[in-house]
Order: sequence, then structure tokens, then C-alpha cells
Amino acid sequence: MRTILVTGGAGFIGSAVVRHIISNTQDRAVVVDKLTYAGNLNSLTPVSDSERFTFEQVDICDRAALDSVFTRYQPDVVMHLAAESHVDRSIDGPAAFIETNIVGTYTLLEAARQYWNALEAEKKSAFRFHHISTDEVFGDLHGTDDFFTETTPYAPSSPYSASKAGSDHLVRAWLRTYGLPTLVTNCSNNYGPYHFPEKLIPLMILNALSGKPLPVYGNGQQIRDWLYVEDHARALYLVATEGKCGETYNIGGHNEQKNLDVVMTLCDLLEELVPQKPAGVAHYRDLVTFVTDRPGHDLRYAIDASKIERELGWRPAETFESGLRKTVQWYLNNEAWWKQVLDGSYQGERLGLKG
Repeated sequence: MRTILVTGGAGFIGSAVVRHIISNTQDRAVVVDKLTYAGNLNSLTPVSDSERFTFEQVDICDRAALDSVFTRYQPDVVMHLAAESHVDRSIDGPAAFIETNIVGTYTLLEAARQYWNALEAEKKSAFRFHHISTDEVFGDLHGTDDFFTETTPYAPSSPYSASKAGSDHLVRAWLRTYGLPTLVTNCSNNYGPYHFPEKLIPLMILNALSGKPLPVYGNGQQIRDWLYVEDHARALYLVATEGKCGETYNIGGHNEQKNLDVVMTLCDLLEELVPQKPAGVAHYRDLVTFVTDRPGHDLRYAIDASKIERELGWRPAETFESGLRKTVQWYLNNEAWWKQVLDGSYQGERLGLKG
């Protein structure tokens, strides 16, 4: 039984990783999360009663608290997912992204390095630090046939992606300089259950159910590669436990879609699954509203995930169609979860949907 320390484990992707660990392995999950607006303990309810689950409310910028966690739990693996991750928020307030994504990653690396240096030889050789990043560090693609690979040069466009690029460089430097056994993964856009409602897919689902406008940036022709979050969680666990230290693995869903097409597909699914529409709405597609484009908006992301398939045998189980249907159905079946997010009761303050 491994002990896996998961930072950001109450977030969207982090909670999927923790649910996977507890439900599908015999390993122990120690969740470290500051519980900012995007951290939601309700996303961990399905596994919170497990004896192999532990939660610690800790800020990754707090070195003393991190040292205490490492000492108490003696992790075999660190999976680092704690991050500020919303591009719009990074444009409005970049300071939090620099603090969490760069300073926080540095602080965690140093805590891990001190802990790792003190381990006995056998446990030291088995330890690994897995840093979870994004395809946005690569900038964007302007052609239709090229893909991001593990060797694509970095060219971040937003404060968010620049801060993640910085954290990636730190992780690789701690491997090169100090020998800390690290791995890096870069993933495409995730979607699925427990997704915070400010992100595109849940925002569109919940706005449509309320009869609110469905805001689409620019002309909606931006292309993203969509990855179902539970497929991503499987891939991350595989990399953390079986990947080769020092390597980078790209994780993608093989599902390139234009933003506008994603929204229209969601509208069509809701026509089928929720034909009883809000008052005044004849068709969900009528709610689509084009808004001023985001500054520095990348045009296209697309991941070449052949390395992880070739070396570790991973491939996504969900198509975009099957994953999107599961996602819509989950939001329809879990109104209590998202209503607590919308009214802020999940963290004691009020939030509102953008749009």
C-alpha cells in the first residue's frame, strides 16, 4: 500500500484522482488543500468515509505546515495538482496565480526535497514527485494538422499559462540540480462530474437550465481537445506509479471540438434530456450569445498522446459524445452539489454564475 499525497485534492481534477485512488486501488490518499473557492469537500464525499482517506487543510505556500504533513504521513508519492487554473481570473488578478502556481510549487518542492533527502535508501529510491500541468503552456496551434508533443517549445499566452510554465520549469530544475525524482504531465481541457460552474461546459449546462444566456467568446471557433476527467485520473495515477522519472507525458482525449460546437451539442443533449424548458425559451440554442473575445485567447490546442499510450498503455475510455452525455446526466442528477456551489453554502460565502 502506497501513501499518495495529493495537493489540490478537493478541486475538480484532484478530487477525481482521489476518488480513483480510493475506489480502484489499495493505496492511501492524503489530501492537502487550502480550500479556496474551487476546493469543495463535497466532491470527496463518495470516498470520505474510507480509512485510506485523510484530509488536511493546508496552503502549499506554508512551508511549516507542509513539513508537518510530510513528517506525519511519510508519503511514497506526491501528486501536485494544487493550482489557480481559470484563465479569466488570471487576467483580472494575476497575483494569486504567481503566488500559488510558482511560489507554492517552489515551497512544495523544497519540502519534498528535504523529506526525500532524509529517507532511507530503499524508500528514497521509490519516491516520486508528479507535477500535473496543462497544454496551455505551449501557447496555441494555428495549423489544423500539428499537435503538441512532449518537446513542443513553451509559449504561454496568459498569466495562468505563464505561471504554470514557470512551475514546470521549477520541477525539471529540481530534478536536474538536486536529483529529486520528478515527472511532469501536460493535459488538454478536462470536463466531467464535479466541475466548478465557472468553466465552459458546466456553465453552459446550468445557464441553459435556468434560461440564462450562453456566452460564447468571439465567434466560438476556438478549438480545444477535450478529456473526460475520469480518463485523466486513470492516466495520472498510471504516470505517478509506473511512469519513468525525468519524463514528461502528454495526456489528451483525441477529441478536438470548436467551442461553439461544444455549446450547440450541449443544447441538443438538453433538448433530449430536459425537453421541459424554462419559461420563454423555445430552443436551448436560442440562448447562445456571442460576447467580446478574451484578451490573448489561444486559437487551437491539440495533444499528441501517443507517448503515454505507447509506453504505459493508457488511452481514453470515453469518446466526446459518451463523456458529454455522462456529464450532462451527472449535473441533472446532482442538483444538490451544484446548487451549494451557486449559493456559496459549500464554503460559507455567496457565489454567482458568470454569464
